[in-house]
Amino acid sequence: MAINLGLEPADLPADAVEVGRIADAWGIKGWFKVLPYSASPEALFSSKRWFLLPAEKGAKTFSGTVLLKIIEAKEHSDTVVASAQTVQDRTAAEALKGARIFVARSSFPTPEADEYYWVDLIGLDVFNREGIALGQVKELLHTGPQTVLVLSYAEADAVKERMIPFVGVYIDAVDLAARRITADWQPDY
Repeated sequence: MAINLGLEPADLPADAVEVGRIADAWGIKGWFKVLPYSASPEALFSSKRWFLLPAEKGAKTFSGTVLLKIIEAKEHSDTVVASAQTVQDRTAAEALKGARIFVARSSFPTPEADEYYWVDLIGLDVFNREGIALGQVKELLHTGPQTVLVLSYAEADAVKERMIPFVGVYIDAVDLAARRITADWQPDY
């Protein structure tokens, strides 16, 4: 028996950012658990239009990009739970398990001064105060008390990683327009 999820086909916005995935159903009234990719999932709360792509692995209950109109998204314990207009019961919520969630970058809340979205930092080149290239931001890790930049750089025909805490003591400047971060860090640290 096929499940009619009532999802409408949609085009993925040009500025779409993957912000999480649907983990499982939550309760019996169509709510579902979301695993956000950020420790601060404001993008999930600020947007009422989530774009879903099917799970990369497992059952595919829909294909292509679909629009999910969110009624409410909120924090619950260590995750996020949400409800949507067309997801009315547990069976429908279970059918979304594994779906990848995208939100238009333009719907993210405006960050405060000296605040940055992780997605905006990935790919930036990092230099120290002397102008020595330290690498390019590959990913960020949330370690609890701080966030850490994970840089990749080439050395002796190999790609290596370097980690720099993303805190004011070590980060002098972030210039998103120039795609550059300046840090008080040395290559041999």
